[in-house]
Amino acid sequence: MDYFVIRGGKPLQGRVAISGAKNAALPILAASLLTSETLRVSNVPHLNDVTTMIELLGALGVEAAVDESGVLCISAEHLNSRRAPYELVKTMRASILVMGPLLARFGRAEVSFPGGCAIGSRPVDLHLKGFEAMGAQIDVRDGYIVATTEDGLRGCDFTFETVTVGGTENLLMAAALADGETILRNVAREPEITDLVKFLRSMGAVISGDDSDTLTIQGVSTLHSCQYTVMPDRIEAGTYLVAAAATRGCITVDGADAEHLGLVLDKLREAGVDVQVEGTCIKADMRGKRPRAVNITTAPYPGFPTDMQAQFTALNLFADGVARITETIFENRLIHAQEMSRMGANIAIDGHSVIIQGQEEVRGAPVMASDLRASASLVIAGLAAQGETRVDRIYHIDRGYERIEEKLQSVGADIVRKMR
Repeated sequence: MDYFVIRGGKPLQGRVAISGAKNAALPILAASLLTSETLRVSNVPHLNDVTTMIELLGALGVEAAVDESGVLCISAEHLNSRRAPYELVKTMRASILVMGPLLARFGRAEVSFPGGCAIGSRPVDLHLKGFEAMGAQIDVRDGYIVATTEDGLRGCDFTFETVTVGGTENLLMAAALADGETILRNVAREPEITDLVKFLRSMGAVISGDDSDTLTIQGVSTLHSCQYTVMPDRIEAGTYLVAAAATRGCITVDGADAEHLGLVLDKLREAGVDVQVEGTCIKADMRGKRPRAVNITTAPYPGFPTDMQAQFTALNLFADGVARITETIFENRLIHAQEMSRMGANIAIDGHSVIIQGQEEVRGAPVMASDLRASASLVIAGLAAQGETRVDRIYHIDRGYERIEEKLQSVGADIVRKMR
């Protein structure tokens, strides 16, 4: 099993190119099931989760290959299965996203209950209620969710009880081929949702309401081929900017979108970082200073992203002052705090919050990652700490960060991947 060895205490300096967004690429790949025509998708990141999704689509009969220019070509013309197997679904939460496209195009979908990071309960009941509102019958058989419809899906007016990114994506894709008009209310507003809307629209879907809490979809009979470029990964960009701040360095991320990082950039400025935006380049310059403590409460977009909470927890370890970070999205997403305490951090869990008393110096130590973003936070802590840090279970980080050690090495980090 791979692990990282980090020798910290060095300010990061330089430029980092941002990859395509994992959380945009996964639903876009799932949406390939909606058409028999070949799709060409560029800026798809090379990540374990993307590989898993491609393997899952392959198990259904989808053909996928990368051409000489690096574009992923996908064809779902000859599907031979409507069943997403447990062996693949158990490893990745986003596997549930094949249900909407399969149900919409073929009238049947069988998907094992999904797995993924252990960061809290993420039930799929809202997905299923939406499918039922569109005329599907839902059964659970031998650990599989079986959704069927005899006469095809029909449009409906559906309100999500709580905001759900995956539920919004699943019903959005299903509604693209449903009969009639579908109105989805209280939908997630993340930029990755808008990217999926744009992708579906490029395939011929009729959708309105971008960036709002209500999406209206006029169902069409078929969707067609298209070429599309996946949006940049805002969480990857934010992670490297926080790493610059924690190490008192200066990093420019290239190929990012500052509009997607509103509150993240605001909080970096509050911490004392000089943040400059020029086109698709964002520069974070800590100028050798110690960061100031910042309080954070996570919330659905456009609030502060839960996927950046752990990284700011790491930043606050080295900050001047006391910070409280409150997690409102996932109930088990503070596990990294226990690992940070192994590094001598003055950090305590208080219900759904962590309270951090910043310190001038934190020492490296052996730590273990519990999920994707916790992995990133422990890497940041190790980069800013004095001495050596070993981060185990880094298969989590490979799910969402493309070549992270290579990118960090390019800006001066002493980080090495090793195999046990």
